[in-house]
Amino acid sequence: MVGLPMIQVGDVIVSPDVFTECFCCDLTACGGACCVEGESGAPLLEEEVAEIEDALDNTWPLLSAGAQTEIDKQGVATIDADGDLVTSIVHGKDCVFTCYDGAGCCLCALERTCGFKPISCALYPIREKRLSNGLVGINVHRWSVCGGARKKGRELGLRVYQFLRGPLIRRFGQAWYDELLTVEGELKKQNLL
Repeated sequence: MVGLPMIQVGDVIVSPDVFTECFCCDLTACGGACCVEGESGAPLLEEEVAEIEDALDNTWPLLSAGAQTEIDKQGVATIDADGDLVTSIVHGKDCVFTCYDGAGCCLCALERTCGFKPISCALYPIREKRLSNGLVGINVHRWSVCGGARKKGRELGLRVYQFLRGPLIRRFGQAWYDELLTVEGELKKQNLL
């Protein structure tokens, strides 16, 4: 909605587009391009690095030779040009944890072997930013490769916060998500959504 202000839920500043944008991943449309396109790897929380390293033995057989070489050289994570901790990448673009199904669709080797993937990947298209006041801001990232996901989300009437229920609870907790739903209900009562 035009003019809808940023909304604070707990310690998180939520962009209105989290409530208004529709989204539902459609791997048949994009082929998992988010894992192989971009300027750097997936953003990581420091505590995720150890979890990824612990999963490496199980994940290793699914990784390409190039990914294995890259991990041997610099590890599972690196600091990108913006100073952010990210997964290592192969050939300047592919996340080292990409693997492919029989149809050529890119998948996450960590998720396939361990049921885990970095929270930044699980939350996509939401992007998180630590703010100078100690709060966290979240907004919807719009990327051309996700056109099919926006279309599918509109067809299903599925908003970003609904599609990402599980990852949002994983990141911020059930109580936070319940508060987000309360805020959404209030916005609807005020005819702002």
